[in-house]
Amino acid sequence: MQAIDLFAGIGGFSEGAKQAKVRVVWAANHWRLAVEFHSANHPDAIHVCQDLHQADWREVPRHDVCLASPACQGHSKARGKERPYHDALRSTAWAVVSCLEYHRSPFAVVENVPEFLDWSLYPSWVDALGRLGYSLAPHIIDSADHGVPQHRLRMFLVISRSKNPLVLNLPKRPHRPVSEIIEWDAHRWNPINKPGRSIKTLKRIEAGRKQFGDCFVAPFYSSGSGLTGRSIDRPIGTFSTVDRWAIIRGDQMRMFQPSEVRAGMGLPSTYVLPKTRREAIHLLGNGVTPVVATDILNELRRAA
Repeated sequence: MQAIDLFAGIGGFSEGAKQAKVRVVWAANHWRLAVEFHSANHPDAIHVCQDLHQADWREVPRHDVCLASPACQGHSKARGKERPYHDALRSTAWAVVSCLEYHRSPFAVVENVPEFLDWSLYPSWVDALGRLGYSLAPHIIDSADHGVPQHRLRMFLVISRSKNPLVLNLPKRPHRPVSEIIEWDAHRWNPINKPGRSIKTLKRIEAGRKQFGDCFVAPFYSSGSGLTGRSIDRPIGTFSTVDRWAIIRGDQMRMFQPSEVRAGMGLPSTYVLPKTRREAIHLLGNGVTPVVATDILNELRRAA
């Protein structure tokens, strides 16, 4: 099987395809940095940096599966107040319809936040795909159920040229603790009680200490897992595009490092990341966990 990867980011979807023995022949993103690092990790694919609203689908190789992760920021509850540019972000999903209209590939898999299903234009989007002969089956998947040490709830729409929606029977694996990916002695720690530390942060750490002891993880700002954090013996909450999670160890603390977030996304340790911490965290936080993509594609192959 061959695939293309739309809104490819750093390449979690493509890595999952590789593990499923699906060859990604073409990948595109509007952000040059994402294209650069997708290319570094998947050099055999053709890479294009462009707004996919402008894509000439005649130039895209034939394929069996269209993988796509349209912008989620316009749908996510974390977006905050509705802004005019959110409409532009949500409209990226129409590139999937354009691609399928031209190529009529047997399958597509679209990843987004579950709120994508509440989009006001979602019924019209589904109708457009239906008129092209496609059926849709939403799958709400937590990456932790696939053996990733991170609770990452995402919607994967399985789109198929079939009379009935294709509901996949996906495997489930035991949950893994976040302690497995913490590089305890590889990075610099800071004192918790250093000058300038906010009172809110100190109170949050103290509350977490009472519940979990001397070692635990906590959101560095108030949202996520309440105010006390969570045990290192369970999966962590979602890694986002900004520094969110801190590790507490005794009277010291530090933020998760890119190499740890990479492991928390289920990417191999050899996966190339930007040298700049902020860029690496942003690319990783926007990504797809490869094992979920692998499990979906393996089931699609059986259904083909």
